[in-house]
Amino acid sequence: MAFVTADGLTEEGTSKTIEAGGMPVHYHDIGAGEPILFSHSYGPGTTAWITWHKVVAEFAKHYRCILWDMPNFAKSGPIVFDEGIHSMQARVGTQLLDALGIDSAYWVGNSQGGQSSMVAALNHPQRVRKFVLGGAHIGTGGDRYLLGNMPSEGWRATVEVMEKPTKENVRRYLSVHIDNQELVTDELVDYIHHWETWSPEFTEAREKSTSPSHDYTAQLDAIQAPAMMVWGRYDRMVVFEMGIAMLNHLNDARMVLLDGVGHWSPFEKPAEYTAHVL
Repeated sequence: MAFVTADGLTEEGTSKTIEAGGMPVHYHDIGAGEPILFSHSYGPGTTAWITWHKVVAEFAKHYRCILWDMPNFAKSGPIVFDEGIHSMQARVGTQLLDALGIDSAYWVGNSQGGQSSMVAALNHPQRVRKFVLGGAHIGTGGDRYLLGNMPSEGWRATVEVMEKPTKENVRRYLSVHIDNQELVTDELVDYIHHWETWSPEFTEAREKSTSPSHDYTAQLDAIQAPAMMVWGRYDRMVVFEMGIAMLNHLNDARMVLLDGVGHWSPFEKPAEYTAHVL
C-alpha cells in the first residue's frame, strides 16, 4: 500500500510521532520555510498522507509542511472526548505547534480539516496566519441546505462504512466522495479499509466519543485571518452551497470551484489545487 509523493517520499519514510495534547500525535514534517499545518479530510480510514501526498512535494519547495493525523485517525491517539470535535481538533493542532516550537502557521485543510482550521482561526486567532478550507460545514451535526439533500449522499455512504466496514462499503463510500472513478483503485480501497479497521482501541475510542452540535455561523465575522475555499463542483458530501454561505459571513474570503472534482480536491486535482493555494 504505497502512495508516493512526486519526489519519491513515502508515508513510512516520513512518519514521526510526538506527544501533544496528552496523546501521541502522528505527523509528517517535510520541507523548510514558513510552516503550513495540513489537516486531513473526514471519513473512515482517512489519513493526512492520503489527503496530501499528491501536493506536498510542490508545497515543500516553498514551505515547511506539517501533515498531521488528527485525534482518533491513523496513529494519533486514541482518546475519548466529549466536546465539539472541531474545537478539539483545533486545540490539539495548536498543541502540536507548541510541541514543534511554532508560534503561528498557515492552516490548510480539506473537509473536516478545513472546518477545524476555520475554528482554529476563531478560537486561536494568534496561531493562524491564513487558512484554506473546502468541503466543510459551518456547524457540527450537519448544516441545513437550501439546495442539497440532508443527510447528504456522501454522509449516508460514510455511515455505511462506520457501521459495517467491509471493503465493498469502502468502495461505495469512495465512489461517492471521488468524482473520477478511475481514482477509486483497489489499492485505495485496501488503504482506507486498513486504517479504518487496524486498531480495536481506536475503533472503541471513536465509538465512545461524542461531539455536541454547534453552529458557528454567528461567529464567523469575528475571524480576521484571510480565508480561501477550494471546493469540488460535484461534492456529494458537502455541497458547494456551503462555501457560498461562508462567503456571506467571512470578512476576507475568496472561493475557487473546481470542475470534475468531488469531496477530495487535493487528491483529485492536485496540480490545480496547489496552484490556487500557493
